[in-house]
Amino acid sequence: MPTEVLQRIHEQVTDNPVVLYMKGTPQFPQCGFSATAAEVLKRCIGNQFLAVNVLADPDIYANLKDYANWPTFPQLYVKGELVGGCDIMREMYAAGELQQLLAGIAA
Repeated sequence: MPTEVLQRIHEQVTDNPVVLYMKGTPQFPQCGFSATAAEVLKRCIGNQFLAVNVLADPDIYANLKDYANWPTFPQLYVKGELVGGCDIMREMYAAGELQQLLAGIAA
């Protein structure tokens, strides 16, 4: 089972330019960190990202931490690469770095 789940995660992060694994959804976040991460992304690229509710998918919740060796949620992936969690996103946004990273994605 973990191999299948890790393959599904890999497909999600490589088939979509921006993926946010979060608790809840952008419309109804289930924790403050996920709410902040989704809001930062919306400010940069609107709704042009895949949001995956880890609370609704126990397999992803249990295995995502092993996929990129990152222990917490949310997790942001851009072009298949882990960017980081809420604190990193917030720091990058404040410095203008996240906007630059996402500039080519917003249409």
